[in-house]
Amino acid sequence: MHVTLEHAEKAIEAAQKKAKQLGIQSCIAVVDSGGNLKAFARMDDAWVGSIDISIKKAKTSCFFGMATGELGKLSQPGKPLYQIEVSNNGLITFPGGIPIVDEEGVLVGAVGSSGSTVENDHEVSLAAVKALGMSEELPEHPWRT
Repeated sequence: MHVTLEHAEKAIEAAQKKAKQLGIQSCIAVVDSGGNLKAFARMDDAWVGSIDISIKKAKTSCFFGMATGELGKLSQPGKPLYQIEVSNNGLITFPGGIPIVDEEGVLVGAVGSSGSTVENDHEVSLAAVKALGMSEELPEHPWRT
């Protein structure tokens, strides 16, 4: 199952609202469960470089079923996934990408935000997922901390 266009647009709207509350301009991407772009918005004056980063954050979160910040903890020197960010044509392993998990615990997509601090990017993406009434948590997996 994939995130619907209706859900993707609702997520984008909620993310933009959160970004405005934070006083930032963001690029927000929603991907389906295959990591394919479903919806995207670039707020006025958001950095051009954040376009690619937001999409890669969403894809990374979808590919590995966890928030990008959590993957980042596993990809530090000496950790089991060190240098994973160079795989899959480039991944993002810092906060701002969050999976979208339906009521049955199934990954249906992910959202990525870029344009501010990683803490703000995470908050923008989290607002998108919460607006859908869905979770960002998948069932336990041995790689997740």
